[in-house]
Amino acid sequence: MLPPQVTVHHIGREREPVAVIEHFAPDPQALRAAATGAIFGQAGEHYPGVRASLPPTYLPDARGKLGAVFREVFGVAETVSVLDIRFSIVSVAPGALTLEQRLPHVDALEPGRLALIHYLGAADEDGTAFYRHRTTGFETIDRGRSADYFAALKADLDQHGTPPSGYLVGDTPIFERIGQFAGRFNRALVYRGRLLHSGDIRPGRALSADPADGRLTVTGFFAAR
Repeated sequence: MLPPQVTVHHIGREREPVAVIEHFAPDPQALRAAATGAIFGQAGEHYPGVRASLPPTYLPDARGKLGAVFREVFGVAETVSVLDIRFSIVSVAPGALTLEQRLPHVDALEPGRLALIHYLGAADEDGTAFYRHRTTGFETIDRGRSADYFAALKADLDQHGTPPSGYLVGDTPIFERIGQFAGRFNRALVYRGRLLHSGDIRPGRALSADPADGRLTVTGFFAAR
């Protein structure tokens, strides 16, 4: 097993860090095996797919690596709590996406929120992209920016129309892509939840809810205090 390797990329004009951790899990094949036996259910209104519980060893195995990244990259000096962490598979057909699922989003407006995505697909997968809102220039959205951002976004949608059915890939009249990271097997990304981002799902990709051949990931959300 290769040791984890961390690189930090500062993206966009706001220079927000995205930590990329290669060889994240000590036994990623065991995680894939665990996923095939997990019970997946619909994720809810925001995530376009299904989610399932992780094996109990996942967080103990990840804690040291994540703790170092939280401290050294994001300056976390106090307690970090786990808000949610599960297996996740994008499986909703492009034509069935809601408007919100066809736009970049942020995971949280609150300060101190961090997000993890860990790619576990059978081969290198569609990854994750980060965006700038053209009208405001915002690449991150927090409570102080949210009212201005959502008002400007509504005006943009009124002017340009709603985006076509399908997952967001690349630039649009409303958003500019400022960074993209491929979903390499056993790679993890860590970033602040306020960054505008979207799954980078290529057109025509088969979307299966089966963990054996679907876009299997772990998605996690954390709060630093």
